[in-house]
Amino acid sequence: MLYKSEDITGIVNDLHEKGIIDHTDNLIHSTTGTTEGLVYVLSVNNRPQYVLKLDLPQQNILVEQFLHTYRHSALLPKLLYTDPAKAFIVYTYISGITHYKRGSKINWLTLLVNGLINHYENYSHTDKWGFWVEDPCPTWRDFIDQDVEYARMNVGSHLPIEDYYKVKSLVGNISKGEEKERFLLHGDCGVHNFVFDQNELIGVIDPAPIVGPVLYDFIYAFCSSPDDLNLETLISAFTLLNHEPIERSRLIEEVIIQLYCRIGICIKHHPHDLADYLKAWDYWKALVP
Repeated sequence: MLYKSEDITGIVNDLHEKGIIDHTDNLIHSTTGTTEGLVYVLSVNNRPQYVLKLDLPQQNILVEQFLHTYRHSALLPKLLYTDPAKAFIVYTYISGITHYKRGSKINWLTLLVNGLINHYENYSHTDKWGFWVEDPCPTWRDFIDQDVEYARMNVGSHLPIEDYYKVKSLVGNISKGEEKERFLLHGDCGVHNFVFDQNELIGVIDPAPIVGPVLYDFIYAFCSSPDDLNLETLISAFTLLNHEPIERSRLIEEVIIQLYCRIGICIKHHPHDLADYLKAWDYWKALVP
């Protein structure tokens, strides 16, 4: 559904009349983030206080579920209202900066694991994996395979074709239906959606919820920036994760798969990081026999 500016003003006025939000003095169309919907930041006394997100109903339902399920996490915005028709949702604004001035990776990974990922809950409302509403996958392996294929289109000649076949073999080795427990995940759990203040993680925004294993969001976050992409940081952070023990080789393979996907994203959205990611790629590839 497309909205005109007067429609947005009407929605904001209605939210105020219902007592859901305070009187706002500014409304800014936000162009940051990766969300497919329309996002407006609402200010009170010239300070951002609320986020109004308009999207397809099924997307708003998923975000609503995620924010409600993990409503006790201090890292997530607080859900304030969901339109009965699911056309929009309203939640609190977290002030800070995303992506940059984030401090050391082990510090923000520690806060992320303890403040959000370790509180993930089983999700039993579907027998599918990944984006289970729009593009459901019968197995977790299928979902990861889709990620790899999408990355390949962006990677192009930046990596040799042998690297692609190596990644495909790793997907086949470690994702043969062994995942049994489904969790409700953020789905886009990277530094571009982390809010920092004075080099400390204070918020996680813009969920794109999926169903999958806890390890996915953890490895996704680890690979989401090219700094400190080393085994020491990975192992130190993984010891904090509430997760069954796994072989170190398996953990390395998970990183290589996700790192390949991240390089594809980097080439398309953050090309200035590519040189550092390619160095990290050589480092991790050398760890596989």
